[in-house]
Amino acid sequence: MQPEGLSAKGRTPPGRTGGSAGGGDVESTAPQPALELLVHGVGGATPQEMLGDPRTELVTGDGTAGIHRRTDDVRAEEAAGERRGEGGGSRTEPVQEAYCWSNLTSGNGARALWLVLLPFMIANLVHWMRPAAPARHRAHRAYDVLVRIFALTLTVQLVLAAGEVTLDLLAWQCAGSAHCVADKSWLGFMSADSGGWFGAPGRRLALGALVPVLLTALLWWLSRRTWSIYESAKPSPRATAPGSAEEQPALSLPGFWYGRRLVARLRAAHTATGLLAVASALVAVTAAADDDTGGGLRAAGWALAALIAAGWAAVLALVWRSGRTEAEPDMGEDRRAVRALPLAALALLAAVLVHTSWSRPDWVSTGRLPGTSVFGGLAVAQGVLAAGLAVTGRLLQRRATGEPPALRGLGGACVAMLAAAVAGVFSGGVAQRVADWLDRGATPGENGPLAGPPVVLSWQATVIPLVALLVLLLALAGAWRMWVLRRRLATEVAGLYPTEHRYTDDNDPRTGRIAGAIARARLTDDAPPAIGAAALATLVLGAGAVLGAWLTGEVPGKAADGAPGPLPGLAQTGQALGSWMMGAGVILLLAMGRQAYRDPKSRRTVGILWDVGTFWPRAAHPFAPPCYAERAVPDLAWRTSTWTTRTGGCLVISGHSQGSVLAAAAVWQLDPDIRGRVALLTYGSPLRRLYGRWFPAYFGDRALAGLDDQTHAWKNLWRLTDPIGGPVRPTAPDGRPSDVDRRPLKDPLAFERTPEHPLPAAINAHSDYQADPAFADERADLLARISVAPAAPAEEWPRQVPRPAGEPDAESADGAAAQGSTGMSSA
Repeated sequence: MQPEGLSAKGRTPPGRTGGSAGGGDVESTAPQPALELLVHGVGGATPQEMLGDPRTELVTGDGTAGIHRRTDDVRAEEAAGERRGEGGGSRTEPVQEAYCWSNLTSGNGARALWLVLLPFMIANLVHWMRPAAPARHRAHRAYDVLVRIFALTLTVQLVLAAGEVTLDLLAWQCAGSAHCVADKSWLGFMSADSGGWFGAPGRRLALGALVPVLLTALLWWLSRRTWSIYESAKPSPRATAPGSAEEQPALSLPGFWYGRRLVARLRAAHTATGLLAVASALVAVTAAADDDTGGGLRAAGWALAALIAAGWAAVLALVWRSGRTEAEPDMGEDRRAVRALPLAALALLAAVLVHTSWSRPDWVSTGRLPGTSVFGGLAVAQGVLAAGLAVTGRLLQRRATGEPPALRGLGGACVAMLAAAVAGVFSGGVAQRVADWLDRGATPGENGPLAGPPVVLSWQATVIPLVALLVLLLALAGAWRMWVLRRRLATEVAGLYPTEHRYTDDNDPRTGRIAGAIARARLTDDAPPAIGAAALATLVLGAGAVLGAWLTGEVPGKAADGAPGPLPGLAQTGQALGSWMMGAGVILLLAMGRQAYRDPKSRRTVGILWDVGTFWPRAAHPFAPPCYAERAVPDLAWRTSTWTTRTGGCLVISGHSQGSVLAAAAVWQLDPDIRGRVALLTYGSPLRRLYGRWFPAYFGDRALAGLDDQTHAWKNLWRLTDPIGGPVRPTAPDGRPSDVDRRPLKDPLAFERTPEHPLPAAINAHSDYQADPAFADERADLLARISVAPAAPAEEWPRQVPRPAGEPDAESADGAAAQGSTGMSSA
C-alpha cells in the first residue's frame, strides 16, 4: 500500500520531476541534499577505513556505536544550503556517513567468557527459526512455549554442572575421603576426619552450594546490566502502518526491537530456576539421609519439598504466560512479579541451607551424591522437547508458503539438539577434568578412591569420539564435493570473461583459483544437510548413552568388563578419549573466543556465526548474550528519520554483509512517507542465503518481497565467489521476478593483465565491494530513483514514544542507553 502522495514503486510523486545523480530539477527548486549511510559487516571497521580518510569526526553517538563523517563533511548540509541560496548548481556526490557498531559485540579479551553462554545463545536462535506459517496458526504458541521450556532445562543443566563440581566431587566425595584430601591443604577444613564444624556432610554441602548460587547471581547481574543497555533502547517514533499486525512483516512492527518487559520476566523465571535447582539438589540429598531418622527433620524436608514444587509450578506458569508483544512497544512493567519470584526462591533456598546444615550425627558421605541421575533425566527431557519442536515445526511448515526453508521446518529442532550437545560437553567436560585432577591420576569410577562424576556423563563422554568421527566424515565429504565442483566449474570460467577468452584455459592456475573460490562459496549451501546429520547423530548417540547408563549403572569401562572381543578395550579407549575431548573442547572454545577478540582475521571467522546469534532479541533465554540489534536498528532508524525530515533530502543506506541485515531491519522500521526518500543498497548480503533459509518467518520469500514493495529503491550486489552473500530474489506482488539483484559481479574484475588492470586483479570474495565500478553506478541510479517529499515542520518532530514511569525521556535515553557494553565478539 503506497503512502499518500506517492505513485507506484519506482515512480516520482505526481507533479514532480525525478532527480538524478548528476542533475535534474525537483519542483524547479535547487536539488536536495543526498546522504550515503554506510553500515559495516562482521569483523567491524574503523571510520577511517569506511570513509577512506584519516580525518574523521563523531557526529552523533558514542564510543560503543556512533556515526562518523569526514572532517571536511561535518557541516556539509550548511554549505549546500549556502550554495543553493546563491543559486548553486545540481546535486553533487552524496555525503558519506559511517555507522560503526562493532563495539556493541566486541571488546577486550575477557569477554571471551561469554562463550560459556553459547548453549543459551543457540537456544534463543531456535525461537526465531519457526516456519513462515500464518500468524494465527495454533501451533505457533506451542512452538514458542516448547522453546522457552527447553531454555529452562539449559539453565538447570549449567547450574547443576557447577553443583556437580562443588557439591558432589569436592564437598561430598573428596572432602569425605582421606586419600583425596591428603595433598590438598586448602580443603582440609572440610575433611570428614578434621572434626571441624564444616566436617559434617550437610555443612560441607551448604558451603559447596554457594558456588552455583553465586553463578546464578552472576548470570542475573549480567542479564540485568545488559538489559538496561540494550533492551531499554527506545524504538524510533513512527506512524502506525495500515492493516492489522498479522498482515505486516514482523520486523516492521513498532515493538519488535523493544523486548524490555519480556526479558525482565524471563530473567526472573531463570534466576528462580537456578536457585530452585540448587534447593532441589540439597533436599534430594537430605531426604535420603532422613529416611531412617524420622522426626522433625524429615517433616521439615517434606515441607520444603512441597514449597520447592510450588516454586517450580510458579516458574513454569510465568514461562508459559510470557510471550513477545510486537504490535506496539510494550512499556508495561511487572515489578512485583519480577522481584517476588527470585526473592521467594532465595528465601526458600536459605531455609533449605539451614535444614541441610542441621546436625545429623550418623550421616557420612559415601559414593556419589544422591540425585545425580538428574543429568540423565535432563538429557531425556531435552530430547523429548526437541521432538516436540520437530512435530510443531512440521505442522507449521505444511501451512507455510514460498520456498521451503532449511531442513523443511526441522531447523529449530536440529539446532536445539546441537544446543543440548554443547551444554553436555560443557557440563561433562568440566566434571570429568575436575574428577581426574582430584583423583590423583586414577580413573574416576573405575580404580580410584572416588566414585567420580555421574555415570551418564561418562557414557556421554564415550560417544563424543563417534560424533567427532561423523563430523570428520562430513568434512571429508564436503572437501570431495568441492574438488568435484571445482573441476566442473573450471570449464565454465571462460564464459565469465568472454572478452578475454583467448587467455582462459581449463588447466591454467588462474582458472583453477577462480573455480576453487566459486566452489568454496557454494559449500555454504550444503550446511543444512550436515547440521541435520549431526543433530540426528547427537539424538541417537545421546539416547544410547542414557540408556546404557540406566541399564548398567556403571561407567562404560566397567560395564564392558568380560565382554567378548575388542569391546572392553574400545570402551576403555572411548571413555578416556571422550573425557579428554570434552575437557579440551571447553578450553579450546574459550581460547578461540579470546583469540577472536585479539586477532581481526580470527574475529571474522568466528564472529560470522556469533553475529547471527546475537542479532536476535532474547525471546527464549534471558542469560544469552545481549542482542546488539536492539541498539543498532533504532540507531539507524532514528538517524534516517531525523536527517530526511530535517533536510528534506534523500538517503541511501549502504550495508555490507551483516550490515545489510541491520540496514534492511532499519528500513522496515521507517514511516511509509520516510521510505519514499530512502534507498537501500546491499552487497555481500546474507538476507536470503542465510537468514531467509534459517529464519523464514522473518526473512522468507513473503517478507523480502514485502520489503521490496515497501522500499522505493533497492539494489543488491553479489558475487559467485562470495561464501556469505548472494542474491535476495524477492518476487514482485504479481509474481514477476524483481529487479533488486544485479547480475553477479565479476571476481576478479579481469582474468589476466589488462590496460585497466596492469597487475593481476585480486579475488575479493566477500570483501571490497565498493572497489567495483558497479557500486558507484548502482548508487547513482538509486539516488536518481528516490522521490523527494517535503520535510515535516520542525515542531512536528520527534513524535514522543510512551515510556514507563521513572524512565528517561527519548532524548536522554538515546545517550544513556549506550553507557558501556558487555556484548560478545562480532567477527
